[in-house]
Amino acid sequence: MSELGSIEGASSAPKKAIIAMVLGAAVLAANDAVLKWLTNDYHVGQIIFCRGIFVSLPLTMLIWNAGGLKSLRTVNPTGHALRAALVIVGTFFFISGLAYLPLAEAIAIAFAGPLFITALAQPLLGERVGWRRWSAVLTGFIGILLIVRPGNAVIQWAVLLPLMASLAGALRDLLTRHLSSQENTVALLFYTTIGVIFASLATIPFIWIPVPLVDWGWFATCGFLVGFAHFLMIETFRYGEATLVAPFKYSGVIWAGLLGYLIWGDIPGLTAVIGVIIVILSGIYILHREQIHRPKSSLLKYNVRK
Repeated sequence: MSELGSIEGASSAPKKAIIAMVLGAAVLAANDAVLKWLTNDYHVGQIIFCRGIFVSLPLTMLIWNAGGLKSLRTVNPTGHALRAALVIVGTFFFISGLAYLPLAEAIAIAFAGPLFITALAQPLLGERVGWRRWSAVLTGFIGILLIVRPGNAVIQWAVLLPLMASLAGALRDLLTRHLSSQENTVALLFYTTIGVIFASLATIPFIWIPVPLVDWGWFATCGFLVGFAHFLMIETFRYGEATLVAPFKYSGVIWAGLLGYLIWGDIPGLTAVIGVIIVILSGIYILHREQIHRPKSSLLKYNVRK
């Protein structure tokens, strides 16, 4: 059966799609937990570089399967450079945020991506955004304020890190919407990955410390987890429609909360929990309204969180 046929027949395997999405969200949360652990000993630049080495390995196989160097032809190198820059900024801010915030709260704030995408879609892409989605955006940001818990100075400034990562991710995804009509997926992945690796490489002379063999294992684990998560996401949309499975990506916050409790003993307060729930519900509602206003073929080409 062709991939198109599988997607069209998605309703026949909704359970598989949901399970794949929930597992993918769990794997991404596990990856973020490993990254948070590594921030105890390594600078963010070194973490990004070492992880990038292992992420590039499955990407090389993907390029080979897609037809080799022919798949990397591009008509918009400037767009690729800008997309890579946004990914670099977003990755730096997100991993930095993991160092200071509880895992679940950092991930929940990063899930604010749909709020930013909706807010920016009208001025940047000329897309019409109705009052319902604007209301959801405002409600979602109220949820973020509850997560911030005004009064705690450390939390106040640290929360800006995943929030800026979310903003960078939203700009990346809006740019991807534009580039996807000109460039293939493999080229987008390749040039972004190369940009991230070289940008982090530039920091290595200033922040590098020797990496024990066991920690190389953790970096390799990050590369594997990212690759496996993306495989699960692909399987998700092979078996189910985006409108069915996209909300289940928010299960990553639950997995992150569980990992945060088991590893660091994090127990979120009631106010933070309410804020997380508001952000999630706002994001899901925006996804629902996106379904109404966008054809199925182009629905949710952007990721909720990368």
